[in-house]
Amino acid sequence: MKRILLLGGVAEALALARRLGPEHVYSLAGLGKVPDDLDCQVRVGGYGGAEGLARFIADQGIGLLVDATHPYAAQISLNAAAAAGMAGVPCWALRRPGWQAGPDDDWRNVADWAGLIEALKAFRRPFFTLGREPLEHLQEIPPQQHWTVRCLQGQPAGERYEVIGARGPFSLDGERDLFRRLRSDVLISKNSGSQSTEPKLQVARELGLPVLILERPKLPAVTREFESVESLWQALATYLETP
Repeated sequence: MKRILLLGGVAEALALARRLGPEHVYSLAGLGKVPDDLDCQVRVGGYGGAEGLARFIADQGIGLLVDATHPYAAQISLNAAAAAGMAGVPCWALRRPGWQAGPDDDWRNVADWAGLIEALKAFRRPFFTLGREPLEHLQEIPPQQHWTVRCLQGQPAGERYEVIGARGPFSLDGERDLFRRLRSDVLISKNSGSQSTEPKLQVARELGLPVLILERPKLPAVTREFESVESLWQALATYLETP
């Protein structure tokens, strides 16, 4: 019996998990909502690094590891590639393309958090859509700035910040209303390439707002890479059907 271990973290991973049977495993880190309507097994939590993941692969008789984690979850992807090598199984990865700036976009790439803070000095009301990382720096907000942070879980507002708990997909009209309320003068985003969060970029374009883009991390080489759910699923179907 061929068993697949699917490491999730993006909406496309859930779409794949919905097609997997009960012998396969869908693995989540535990952040956000855990699906309870899948035919496949669901595992929540870490493995203890690459070595722990390799032991799980061997103990469970996994024949193929599929990395469908977030493009910025670099450590998980590194562990996945290393664990597959230790366990002697192939590692496939869903690597969706990033967004591309258009002629009316004002995108400014930053390499890391320090570069981002430096680039933000000229602005007053930044809108962060990076996940939880800005929450670690709320006590460092410059006196002249007010931050808005959107992530999965909200929290009470402070004197110079607001934390919005929300999960995509986000509509274009909803994003327009939010930008209007926030009066933000700059958007901060990862280049996730997700269609569900792309409307914020269109609104920034319409308003002429600059967008600070946190550069993608370098991800490890794997056995096979796929840019779309359908191309990956076709390969998985062929893998499962091959004796």
